[in-house]
Amino acid sequence: MIFKAVRDGAPYPDHHTTLKKWAEIPPRPIRLADLITTKRELALDKLLAEDSTFYGDLFPHVVEWHGGLYLEDGLHRALRAALQQRNQIHARVLVID
Repeated sequence: MIFKAVRDGAPYPDHHTTLKKWAEIPPRPIRLADLITTKRELALDKLLAEDSTFYGDLFPHVVEWHGGLYLEDGLHRALRAALQQRNQIHARVLVID
């Protein structure tokens, strides 16, 4: 299994973090097996696109809440890493209480 769990939606409260605030969080390595996704579906064309992060953040966004690491943004990047036989990614992790 690639991820710890797959959810449909985020269980944590809305944190209202802007892209500018996300960019201030330094990326750190996260094991794919520790991530819980917040999306059940993906678009294959985005997974295979060479420029999928061209207009967005290079690093996935993860929310740490109640001991869980929830992949909020970056599912396609995480799956691409798994397809490349990598077991971790660098992500920005926002800790909320």
